[in-house]
Amino acid sequence: METSKLQKSLKSLNLKDINQGTSTGTISFGNGEQIESYSPVDGKLIGKVITTTKEDYEKVIESAQKAFKIWRIVPAPQRGEIVRQFGDKLRELKQPLGELVSYEMGKSLQEGLGEVQEMIDICDFAVGLSRQLHGLTMHSERPGHRMYEQYHSLGIVGIISAFNFPVAVWSWNTALAWISGDVCVWKASEKAPLCSIACQQIIAGVLKNNNLPEGISCIINGDYKVGEFMTTDNRIPLISATGSIRMGKIVAKTVAERLGRSLLELGGNNAIIITPNADLKISIIGAVFGAVGTAGQRCTSTRRLIIHESMYEQVKNTLIDAYKQLRIGNPLDEKNHVGPLIDKDAVKMYENALKKVVEEGGKLLVEGGVLKGEGYESGCYVKPAIAEAKNTFEIVQHETFAPILYLLKYSGEVENALEIQNGVVQGLSSAIMTTNLREAEKFLSVAGSDCGIANVNIGTSGAEIGGAFGGEKETGGGRESGSDAWKIYMRRQTNTINYTTELPLAQGIKFDL
Repeated sequence: METSKLQKSLKSLNLKDINQGTSTGTISFGNGEQIESYSPVDGKLIGKVITTTKEDYEKVIESAQKAFKIWRIVPAPQRGEIVRQFGDKLRELKQPLGELVSYEMGKSLQEGLGEVQEMIDICDFAVGLSRQLHGLTMHSERPGHRMYEQYHSLGIVGIISAFNFPVAVWSWNTALAWISGDVCVWKASEKAPLCSIACQQIIAGVLKNNNLPEGISCIINGDYKVGEFMTTDNRIPLISATGSIRMGKIVAKTVAERLGRSLLELGGNNAIIITPNADLKISIIGAVFGAVGTAGQRCTSTRRLIIHESMYEQVKNTLIDAYKQLRIGNPLDEKNHVGPLIDKDAVKMYENALKKVVEEGGKLLVEGGVLKGEGYESGCYVKPAIAEAKNTFEIVQHETFAPILYLLKYSGEVENALEIQNGVVQGLSSAIMTTNLREAEKFLSVAGSDCGIANVNIGTSGAEIGGAFGGEKETGGGRESGSDAWKIYMRRQTNTINYTTELPLAQGIKFDL
Protein backbone atom coordinates (compact mmCIF):
# COMPACT_ATOMS: atom_id res chain seq x y z
CA MET A 1 0.00 0.00 0.00
CA GLU A 2 1.41 3.38 -0.95
CA THR A 3 2.59 5.38 2.06
CA SER A 4 0.58 8.45 1.06
CA LYS A 5 -2.61 6.40 0.64
CA LEU A 6 -2.05 4.64 3.97
CA GLN A 7 -1.54 7.94 5.75
CA LYS A 8 -4.71 9.30 4.16
CA SER A 9 -6.69 6.27 5.36
CA LEU A 10 -5.22 6.50 8.87
CA LYS A 11 -6.00 10.21 9.00
CA SER A 12 -9.60 9.52 7.98
CA LEU A 13 -9.82 7.08 10.89
CA ASN A 14 -8.22 9.56 13.32
CA LEU A 15 -5.07 7.40 13.49
CA LYS A 16 -2.66 9.80 11.79
CA ASP A 17 -0.12 9.68 14.63
CA ILE A 18 -0.20 5.95 15.21
CA ASN A 19 3.14 5.30 13.47
CA GLN A 20 4.83 7.17 16.28
CA GLY A 21 3.07 5.02 18.85
CA THR A 22 1.42 8.04 20.42
CA SER A 23 -1.72 7.67 22.49
CA THR A 24 -4.96 8.82 20.90
CA GLY A 25 -6.31 9.81 24.28
CA THR A 26 -8.91 7.15 25.14
CA ILE A 27 -8.82 5.35 28.46
CA SER A 28 -8.35 1.86 27.07
CA PHE A 29 -5.11 2.16 25.13
CA GLY A 30 -2.93 1.42 28.15
CA ASN A 31 0.49 2.08 29.62
CA GLY A 32 2.17 -1.27 29.02
CA GLU A 33 4.64 -2.43 26.45
CA GLN A 34 4.30 -1.75 22.74
CA ILE A 35 2.88 -4.03 20.10
CA GLU A 36 4.23 -3.42 16.62
CA SER A 37 1.79 -4.14 13.82
CA TYR A 38 3.45 -5.24 10.58
CA SER A 39 1.46 -5.75 7.41
CA PRO A 40 1.64 -9.23 5.89
CA VAL A 41 1.11 -7.51 2.54
CA ASP A 42 4.57 -5.94 2.32
CA GLY A 43 6.17 -6.57 5.71
CA LYS A 44 6.19 -2.88 6.61
CA LEU A 45 5.47 -1.46 10.04
CA ILE A 46 2.02 0.11 10.12
CA GLY A 47 2.05 1.36 13.70
CA LYS A 48 2.61 0.71 17.36
CA VAL A 49 0.01 0.12 20.05
CA ILE A 50 0.44 0.40 23.81
CA THR A 51 -0.74 -2.69 25.68
CA THR A 52 -2.99 -2.76 28.73
CA THR A 53 -1.58 -3.25 32.21
CA LYS A 54 -3.56 -4.62 35.12
CA GLU A 55 -3.90 -1.10 36.47
CA ASP A 56 -5.19 0.11 33.12
CA TYR A 57 -7.64 -2.76 33.03
CA GLU A 58 -9.09 -1.83 36.41
CA LYS A 59 -9.72 1.69 35.13
CA VAL A 60 -11.44 0.30 32.06
CA ILE A 61 -13.75 -1.92 34.12
CA GLU A 62 -14.54 0.93 36.50
CA SER A 63 -15.43 3.08 33.49
CA ALA A 64 -17.59 0.30 32.04
CA GLN A 65 -19.42 -0.30 35.33
CA LYS A 66 -20.30 3.37 35.66
CA ALA A 67 -21.42 3.53 32.04
CA PHE A 68 -23.64 0.47 32.44
CA LYS A 69 -25.69 2.12 35.19
CA ILE A 70 -26.51 4.93 32.78
CA TRP A 71 -26.83 2.94 29.57
CA ARG A 72 -29.16 0.21 30.91
CA ILE A 73 -31.93 2.72 31.71
CA VAL A 74 -31.80 4.36 28.29
CA PRO A 75 -34.88 3.03 26.42
CA ALA A 76 -33.92 0.32 23.94
CA PRO A 77 -35.14 2.26 20.86
CA GLN A 78 -32.93 5.15 21.91
CA ARG A 79 -30.00 2.75 22.26
CA GLY A 80 -30.87 1.63 18.75
CA GLU A 81 -30.56 5.23 17.59
CA ILE A 82 -26.94 5.30 18.80
CA VAL A 83 -26.24 2.10 16.90
CA ARG A 84 -27.87 3.67 13.83
CA GLN A 85 -25.50 6.63 14.07
CA PHE A 86 -22.57 4.23 14.41
CA GLY A 87 -23.71 2.46 11.25
CA ASP A 88 -23.90 5.76 9.40
CA LYS A 89 -20.33 6.62 10.44
CA LEU A 90 -19.23 3.24 9.15
CA ARG A 91 -20.84 4.07 5.82
CA GLU A 92 -18.83 7.29 5.69
CA LEU A 93 -15.59 5.51 6.59
CA LYS A 94 -16.15 2.23 4.76
CA GLN A 95 -13.34 2.79 2.26
CA PRO A 96 -10.52 3.72 4.68
CA LEU A 97 -11.56 1.15 7.29
CA GLY A 98 -11.83 -1.54 4.61
CA GLU A 99 -8.36 -0.60 3.37
CA LEU A 100 -6.94 -0.84 6.89
CA VAL A 101 -8.55 -4.26 7.39
CA SER A 102 -7.10 -5.46 4.09
CA TYR A 103 -3.64 -4.04 4.77
CA GLU A 104 -3.29 -5.08 8.41
CA MET A 105 -4.87 -8.54 8.07
CA GLY A 106 -3.98 -9.38 4.47
CA LYS A 107 -7.39 -10.20 3.00
CA SER A 108 -8.42 -8.82 -0.37
CA LEU A 109 -9.72 -5.27 -0.53
CA GLN A 110 -13.13 -6.56 -1.62
CA GLU A 111 -13.24 -8.76 1.47
CA GLY A 112 -12.04 -5.89 3.66
CA LEU A 113 -14.80 -3.67 2.35
CA GLY A 114 -17.21 -6.58 2.68
CA GLU A 115 -16.27 -6.97 6.33
CA VAL A 116 -17.13 -3.32 6.99
CA GLN A 117 -20.40 -3.87 5.14
CA GLU A 118 -21.16 -6.69 7.57
CA MET A 119 -20.71 -4.15 10.37
CA ILE A 120 -23.17 -1.83 8.66
CA ASP A 121 -25.64 -4.66 8.14
CA ILE A 122 -25.58 -5.79 11.77
CA CYS A 123 -26.14 -2.20 12.86
CA ASP A 124 -29.24 -2.06 10.64
CA PHE A 125 -30.41 -5.39 12.06
CA ALA A 126 -29.83 -4.20 15.63
CA VAL A 127 -31.69 -0.94 15.09
CA GLY A 128 -34.85 -2.83 14.13
CA LEU A 129 -34.30 -5.32 16.92
CA SER A 130 -34.14 -2.52 19.50
CA ARG A 131 -37.93 -2.28 19.20
CA GLN A 132 -38.47 -6.04 19.34
CA LEU A 133 -36.82 -7.36 22.50
CA HIS A 134 -39.97 -9.35 23.16
CA GLY A 135 -40.83 -11.49 26.14
CA LEU A 136 -43.78 -13.88 26.51
CA THR A 137 -47.10 -13.67 28.33
CA MET A 138 -48.31 -16.90 29.93
CA HIS A 139 -51.64 -17.88 31.51
CA SER A 140 -51.37 -18.43 35.25
CA GLU A 141 -53.01 -21.40 36.94
CA ARG A 142 -54.05 -19.08 39.75
CA PRO A 143 -57.16 -16.89 39.29
CA GLY A 144 -56.50 -13.17 39.17
CA HIS A 145 -52.85 -13.58 38.30
CA ARG A 146 -50.81 -12.68 35.25
CA MET A 147 -47.45 -14.13 34.27
CA TYR A 148 -44.95 -12.87 31.77
CA GLU A 149 -41.26 -12.97 30.88
CA GLN A 150 -39.04 -10.01 30.19
CA TYR A 151 -35.41 -9.54 29.31
CA HIS A 152 -33.05 -7.19 31.13
CA SER A 153 -29.59 -5.91 30.36
CA LEU A 154 -26.84 -8.29 31.47
CA GLY A 155 -23.90 -6.00 32.26
CA ILE A 156 -20.39 -5.94 30.87
CA VAL A 157 -19.78 -8.14 27.82
CA GLY A 158 -16.15 -9.18 27.30
CA ILE A 159 -15.24 -9.79 23.66
CA ILE A 160 -12.13 -11.67 22.52
CA SER A 161 -11.78 -11.64 18.73
CA ALA A 162 -9.45 -13.28 16.22
CA PHE A 163 -7.24 -11.72 13.54
CA ASN A 164 -9.09 -13.13 10.52
CA PHE A 165 -12.15 -10.93 10.99
CA PRO A 166 -10.62 -8.02 12.88
CA VAL A 167 -13.75 -5.83 12.92
CA ALA A 168 -16.88 -7.75 11.83
CA VAL A 169 -17.09 -10.29 14.66
CA TRP A 170 -16.70 -7.52 17.24
CA SER A 171 -19.62 -5.68 15.65
CA TRP A 172 -21.80 -8.81 15.67
CA ASN A 173 -21.42 -8.81 19.45
CA THR A 174 -21.43 -5.11 20.22
CA ALA A 175 -24.38 -4.09 18.08
CA LEU A 176 -26.60 -6.65 19.81
CA ALA A 177 -25.08 -6.06 23.24
CA TRP A 178 -25.53 -2.30 22.97
CA ILE A 179 -29.21 -2.41 22.02
CA SER A 180 -29.65 -4.91 24.87
CA GLY A 181 -28.33 -2.27 27.27
CA ASP A 182 -24.94 -3.87 27.84
CA VAL A 183 -21.52 -2.25 27.70
CA CYS A 184 -18.56 -3.90 26.00
CA VAL A 185 -14.86 -4.45 26.66
CA TRP A 186 -12.99 -5.71 23.61
CA LYS A 187 -9.65 -7.48 23.42
CA ALA A 188 -8.78 -7.69 19.76
CA SER A 189 -6.12 -9.97 18.32
CA GLU A 190 -2.62 -8.67 18.88
CA LYS A 191 -2.05 -9.53 15.21
CA ALA A 192 -4.44 -6.79 14.04
CA PRO A 193 -4.63 -4.22 16.85
CA LEU A 194 -4.97 -1.07 14.74
CA CYS A 195 -8.34 -2.15 13.41
CA SER A 196 -9.70 -2.25 16.95
CA ILE A 197 -8.41 1.23 17.69
CA ALA A 198 -10.00 2.54 14.50
CA CYS A 199 -13.37 1.07 15.51
CA GLN A 200 -13.03 2.48 19.03
CA GLN A 201 -12.31 5.93 17.61
CA ILE A 202 -15.46 5.78 15.50
CA ILE A 203 -17.83 4.72 18.29
CA ALA A 204 -16.15 7.05 20.79
CA GLY A 205 -17.01 9.98 18.52
CA VAL A 206 -20.64 8.88 18.32
CA LEU A 207 -20.89 8.52 22.10
CA LYS A 208 -19.30 11.91 22.67
CA ASN A 209 -21.69 13.62 20.24
CA ASN A 210 -24.61 12.16 22.21
CA ASN A 211 -23.20 13.04 25.65
CA LEU A 212 -22.93 9.38 26.59
CA PRO A 213 -20.12 7.84 28.67
CA GLU A 214 -17.15 6.42 26.77
CA GLY A 215 -17.27 3.32 28.99
CA ILE A 216 -20.12 1.97 26.84
CA SER A 217 -17.35 0.81 24.50
CA CYS A 218 -13.82 0.03 25.71
CA ILE A 219 -10.82 -1.77 24.28
CA ILE A 220 -7.85 -3.45 25.89
CA ASN A 221 -4.76 -4.54 23.97
CA GLY A 222 -2.23 -7.30 24.45
CA ASP A 223 -1.72 -11.04 24.26
CA TYR A 224 -3.63 -13.86 25.96
CA LYS A 225 -2.55 -12.62 29.41
CA VAL A 226 -4.66 -9.50 28.89
CA GLY A 227 -7.57 -11.69 27.83
CA GLU A 228 -7.23 -13.56 31.13
CA PHE A 229 -8.04 -10.33 32.95
CA MET A 230 -11.56 -10.70 31.54
CA THR A 231 -12.07 -14.46 31.67
CA THR A 232 -11.29 -14.55 35.39
CA ASP A 233 -13.28 -11.41 36.26
CA ASN A 234 -16.56 -11.97 38.12
CA ARG A 235 -17.66 -8.48 37.07
CA ILE A 236 -18.05 -9.69 33.49
CA PRO A 237 -21.05 -12.04 33.22
CA LEU A 238 -20.51 -12.94 29.55
CA ILE A 239 -17.34 -13.70 27.60
CA SER A 240 -17.69 -13.98 23.83
CA ALA A 241 -14.54 -15.58 22.42
CA THR A 242 -13.58 -16.38 18.84
CA GLY A 243 -10.48 -18.44 18.11
CA SER A 244 -9.01 -21.91 18.21
CA ILE A 245 -10.53 -24.92 19.93
CA ARG A 246 -7.55 -25.01 22.28
CA MET A 247 -8.16 -21.42 23.31
CA GLY A 248 -11.90 -21.96 23.61
CA LYS A 249 -11.53 -24.87 25.99
CA ILE A 250 -9.35 -22.75 28.27
CA VAL A 251 -11.84 -19.87 28.17
CA ALA A 252 -14.82 -22.18 28.75
CA LYS A 253 -13.22 -23.84 31.77
CA THR A 254 -12.08 -20.57 33.30
CA VAL A 255 -15.42 -18.82 32.88
CA ALA A 256 -17.39 -21.87 34.02
CA GLU A 257 -15.39 -22.06 37.24
CA ARG A 258 -16.87 -18.70 38.20
CA LEU A 259 -20.29 -19.69 36.78
CA GLY A 260 -20.14 -17.08 34.07
CA ARG A 261 -21.51 -17.40 30.56
CA SER A 262 -19.44 -18.19 27.47
CA LEU A 263 -20.29 -17.60 23.83
CA LEU A 264 -17.73 -19.61 21.87
CA GLU A 265 -17.00 -19.47 18.13
CA LEU A 266 -14.12 -21.89 17.59
CA GLY A 267 -12.52 -23.97 14.85
CA GLY A 268 -14.11 -25.33 11.72
CA ASN A 269 -13.22 -28.26 9.46
CA ASN A 270 -15.75 -27.55 6.81
CA ALA A 271 -16.68 -29.84 3.94
CA ILE A 272 -18.55 -29.65 0.67
CA ILE A 273 -20.21 -32.83 -0.57
CA ILE A 274 -20.38 -33.14 -4.35
CA THR A 275 -22.90 -35.77 -5.42
CA PRO A 276 -23.42 -37.28 -8.91
CA ASN A 277 -26.35 -34.87 -9.24
CA ALA A 278 -24.28 -31.73 -8.66
CA ASP A 279 -24.09 -28.74 -10.97
CA LEU A 280 -20.36 -28.89 -11.68
CA LYS A 281 -19.96 -25.21 -12.53
CA ILE A 282 -21.25 -23.86 -9.22
CA SER A 283 -19.56 -26.71 -7.36
CA ILE A 284 -16.14 -25.67 -8.63
CA ILE A 285 -16.75 -21.98 -7.95
CA GLY A 286 -17.96 -22.72 -4.43
CA ALA A 287 -15.06 -25.04 -3.68
CA VAL A 288 -12.34 -22.74 -5.02
CA PHE A 289 -13.62 -19.59 -3.32
CA GLY A 290 -14.25 -21.49 -0.09
CA ALA A 291 -10.73 -22.94 -0.10
CA VAL A 292 -8.63 -19.95 -1.18
CA GLY A 293 -10.70 -16.94 -0.07
CA THR A 294 -8.88 -14.99 2.67
CA ALA A 295 -6.00 -17.40 1.93
CA GLY A 296 -7.90 -20.15 3.75
CA GLN A 297 -8.04 -18.12 6.96
CA ARG A 298 -11.79 -18.06 7.45
CA CYS A 299 -13.30 -20.21 10.17
CA THR A 300 -15.76 -21.23 7.44
CA SER A 301 -13.08 -21.96 4.81
CA THR A 302 -13.58 -25.16 2.84
CA ARG A 303 -11.03 -27.68 4.10
CA ARG A 304 -12.47 -30.93 2.70
CA LEU A 305 -14.13 -31.78 -0.59
CA ILE A 306 -16.09 -35.06 -0.42
CA ILE A 307 -16.66 -36.21 -3.99
CA HIS A 308 -18.65 -39.17 -5.32
CA GLU A 309 -16.42 -41.66 -7.09
CA SER A 310 -18.38 -41.25 -10.34
CA MET A 311 -17.50 -37.52 -10.41
CA TYR A 312 -14.13 -37.69 -8.73
CA GLU A 313 -11.76 -37.55 -11.72
CA GLN A 314 -13.76 -34.85 -13.47
CA VAL A 315 -13.93 -32.66 -10.36
CA LYS A 316 -10.26 -33.24 -9.58
CA ASN A 317 -9.07 -32.28 -13.04
CA THR A 318 -11.34 -29.24 -13.23
CA LEU A 319 -10.07 -28.03 -9.86
CA ILE A 320 -6.44 -28.44 -10.91
CA ASP A 321 -7.13 -26.33 -14.00
CA ALA A 322 -8.96 -23.72 -11.93
CA TYR A 323 -6.05 -23.40 -9.50
CA LYS A 324 -3.73 -22.62 -12.43
CA GLN A 325 -5.74 -19.44 -12.99
CA LEU A 326 -5.37 -18.10 -9.43
CA ARG A 327 -3.44 -14.87 -9.07
CA ILE A 328 -1.53 -14.46 -5.82
CA GLY A 329 -0.31 -11.07 -4.68
CA ASN A 330 -1.06 -7.77 -3.01
CA PRO A 331 -4.67 -8.05 -1.78
CA LEU A 332 -5.25 -4.35 -2.36
CA ASP A 333 -4.93 -5.07 -6.08
CA GLU A 334 -8.38 -6.31 -7.07
CA LYS A 335 -6.89 -8.38 -9.90
CA ASN A 336 -5.44 -10.80 -7.34
CA HIS A 337 -7.48 -13.67 -5.91
CA VAL A 338 -5.25 -14.69 -2.98
CA GLY A 339 -3.36 -12.54 -0.50
CA PRO A 340 -0.87 -13.46 2.22
CA LEU A 341 -1.14 -15.46 5.40
CA ILE A 342 -1.19 -13.37 8.56
CA ASP A 343 2.45 -13.97 9.57
CA LYS A 344 5.43 -16.30 9.25
CA ASP A 345 4.17 -18.56 12.05
CA ALA A 346 1.13 -19.26 9.87
CA VAL A 347 3.46 -20.01 6.97
CA LYS A 348 5.27 -22.61 9.09
CA MET A 349 1.98 -24.30 10.00
CA TYR A 350 1.06 -24.39 6.31
CA GLU A 351 4.39 -26.00 5.38
CA ASN A 352 4.12 -28.52 8.21
CA ALA A 353 0.61 -29.50 7.10
CA LEU A 354 1.75 -30.18 3.53
CA LYS A 355 4.63 -32.26 4.82
CA LYS A 356 2.34 -34.15 7.18
CA VAL A 357 -0.28 -35.09 4.59
CA VAL A 358 2.40 -36.67 2.40
CA GLU A 359 3.90 -38.52 5.39
CA GLU A 360 0.46 -39.96 6.16
CA GLY A 361 0.08 -41.32 2.65
CA GLY A 362 -1.58 -38.45 0.82
CA LYS A 363 -0.67 -37.10 -2.60
CA LEU A 364 -0.19 -33.46 -3.55
CA LEU A 365 -2.15 -32.72 -6.71
CA VAL A 366 -1.37 -29.00 -6.64
CA GLU A 367 1.88 -28.48 -4.81
CA GLY A 368 2.19 -25.58 -2.48
CA GLY A 369 5.18 -23.54 -1.47
CA VAL A 370 6.24 -20.13 -0.20
CA LEU A 371 6.51 -17.42 -2.83
CA LYS A 372 9.61 -15.25 -2.96
CA GLY A 373 10.81 -12.31 -4.97
CA GLU A 374 9.33 -8.98 -5.96
CA GLY A 375 5.92 -8.40 -4.41
CA TYR A 376 6.38 -11.19 -1.88
CA GLU A 377 8.92 -9.51 0.42
CA SER A 378 6.88 -10.11 3.57
CA GLY A 379 7.49 -13.86 3.30
CA CYS A 380 3.80 -14.54 3.99
CA TYR A 381 2.59 -15.45 0.50
CA VAL A 382 1.96 -19.14 -0.21
CA LYS A 383 0.50 -21.16 -3.05
CA PRO A 384 -2.94 -22.70 -2.54
CA ALA A 385 -2.52 -26.48 -2.52
CA ILE A 386 -4.72 -29.50 -3.20
CA ALA A 387 -4.03 -32.96 -1.73
CA GLU A 388 -5.68 -36.34 -2.09
CA ALA A 389 -6.18 -37.70 1.41
CA LYS A 390 -8.33 -39.76 3.73
CA ASN A 391 -10.61 -38.40 6.41
CA THR A 392 -8.80 -40.55 8.99
CA PHE A 393 -5.50 -38.72 8.49
CA GLU A 394 -4.52 -36.82 11.63
CA ILE A 395 -3.77 -33.68 9.60
CA VAL A 396 -7.17 -33.83 7.91
CA GLN A 397 -8.85 -34.04 11.31
CA HIS A 398 -6.97 -30.90 12.31
CA GLU A 399 -7.86 -27.38 11.18
CA THR A 400 -4.98 -25.69 9.37
CA PHE A 401 -5.57 -21.98 8.82
CA ALA A 402 -4.18 -21.91 5.29
CA PRO A 403 -5.28 -22.55 1.68
CA ILE A 404 -5.02 -26.35 1.69
CA LEU A 405 -7.90 -28.37 0.24
CA TYR A 406 -8.20 -32.12 0.89
CA LEU A 407 -10.01 -34.27 -1.69
CA LEU A 408 -11.88 -37.24 -0.23
CA LYS A 409 -13.72 -39.90 -2.25
CA TYR A 410 -17.00 -41.59 -1.35
CA SER A 411 -19.10 -44.29 -2.98
CA GLY A 412 -22.72 -45.33 -2.73
CA GLU A 413 -25.44 -43.11 -1.30
CA VAL A 414 -25.22 -39.63 0.23
CA GLU A 415 -25.36 -41.15 3.73
CA ASN A 416 -21.80 -42.37 3.20
CA ALA A 417 -20.66 -38.84 2.39
CA LEU A 418 -22.41 -37.53 5.49
CA GLU A 419 -20.59 -40.06 7.64
CA ILE A 420 -17.29 -38.69 6.34
CA GLN A 421 -18.38 -35.08 6.73
CA ASN A 422 -19.54 -35.57 10.30
CA GLY A 423 -16.46 -37.62 11.20
CA VAL A 424 -14.49 -34.72 12.66
CA VAL A 425 -14.64 -32.98 16.05
CA GLN A 426 -15.57 -29.62 14.54
CA GLY A 427 -19.12 -28.75 13.49
CA LEU A 428 -19.22 -25.25 12.03
CA SER A 429 -20.16 -25.08 8.35
CA SER A 430 -21.13 -27.63 5.70
CA ALA A 431 -22.53 -27.73 2.19
CA ILE A 432 -23.88 -30.12 -0.39
CA MET A 433 -23.90 -29.64 -4.14
CA THR A 434 -26.85 -31.48 -5.66
CA THR A 435 -29.91 -30.93 -7.84
CA ASN A 436 -31.59 -33.94 -6.24
CA LEU A 437 -34.28 -32.91 -3.74
CA ARG A 438 -34.01 -36.13 -1.75
CA GLU A 439 -30.25 -35.74 -1.29
CA ALA A 440 -30.70 -32.13 -0.22
CA GLU A 441 -33.39 -32.99 2.31
CA LYS A 442 -31.37 -35.87 3.75
CA PHE A 443 -28.47 -33.47 4.18
CA LEU A 444 -30.70 -31.02 6.07
CA SER A 445 -32.51 -33.63 8.15
CA VAL A 446 -31.84 -34.56 11.76
CA ALA A 447 -29.75 -37.47 10.48
CA GLY A 448 -27.85 -35.21 8.08
CA SER A 449 -25.20 -32.56 8.64
CA ASP A 450 -24.25 -32.11 12.31
CA CYS A 451 -22.98 -28.57 11.73
CA GLY A 452 -24.45 -25.28 12.87
CA ILE A 453 -24.53 -24.12 9.24
CA ALA A 454 -25.76 -26.40 6.45
CA ASN A 455 -26.00 -25.02 2.90
CA VAL A 456 -27.38 -26.43 -0.33
CA ASN A 457 -25.76 -25.37 -3.61
CA ILE A 458 -23.62 -22.66 -2.06
CA GLY A 459 -20.24 -23.03 -0.38
CA THR A 460 -19.28 -23.18 3.26
CA SER A 461 -17.97 -19.63 3.60
CA GLY A 462 -20.00 -16.49 3.86
CA ALA A 463 -22.96 -15.88 6.16
CA GLU A 464 -25.88 -13.47 6.16
CA ILE A 465 -26.54 -11.18 9.11
CA GLY A 466 -30.15 -12.36 9.47
CA GLY A 467 -29.21 -15.89 10.52
CA ALA A 468 -27.53 -16.98 13.73
CA PHE A 469 -23.88 -17.83 13.10
CA GLY A 470 -22.10 -20.63 14.94
CA GLY A 471 -21.38 -24.33 15.17
CA GLU A 472 -21.69 -27.47 17.25
CA LYS A 473 -19.36 -30.02 18.89
CA GLU A 474 -15.90 -28.55 19.52
CA THR A 475 -16.80 -25.47 17.53
CA GLY A 476 -18.32 -24.37 20.82
CA GLY A 477 -22.08 -24.12 20.38
CA GLY A 478 -22.20 -20.32 20.39
CA ARG A 479 -24.46 -18.22 18.18
CA GLU A 480 -23.84 -14.65 17.09
CA SER A 481 -25.46 -12.13 14.75
CA GLY A 482 -29.06 -12.69 13.64
CA SER A 483 -32.21 -14.60 14.58
CA ASP A 484 -32.65 -14.70 18.38
CA ALA A 485 -28.91 -14.54 19.17
CA TRP A 486 -29.64 -11.34 21.12
CA LYS A 487 -30.99 -13.36 24.04
CA ILE A 488 -27.54 -14.42 25.27
CA TYR A 489 -26.70 -10.75 25.88
CA MET A 490 -29.64 -10.37 28.28
CA ARG A 491 -30.93 -11.99 31.43
CA ARG A 492 -34.41 -13.51 31.48
CA GLN A 493 -36.86 -12.72 34.26
CA THR A 494 -40.23 -14.35 34.97
CA ASN A 495 -42.82 -12.07 36.58
CA THR A 496 -46.11 -12.90 38.30
CA ILE A 497 -48.65 -10.24 39.25
CA ASN A 498 -51.54 -10.86 41.66
CA TYR A 499 -54.31 -8.32 41.14
CA THR A 500 -56.77 -9.84 43.69
CA THR A 501 -57.22 -9.45 47.43
CA GLU A 502 -56.43 -13.13 47.99
CA LEU A 503 -53.16 -15.06 47.94
CA PRO A 504 -53.84 -18.39 46.20
CA LEU A 505 -50.75 -20.60 46.04
CA ALA A 506 -49.55 -22.58 43.08
CA GLN A 507 -50.49 -26.26 42.64
CA GLY A 508 -53.49 -25.70 44.95
CA ILE A 509 -51.36 -25.70 48.12
CA LYS A 510 -53.24 -24.56 51.26
CA PHE A 511 -51.43 -22.41 53.81
CA ASP A 512 -53.91 -20.63 56.10
CA LEU A 513 -53.05 -18.54 59.14
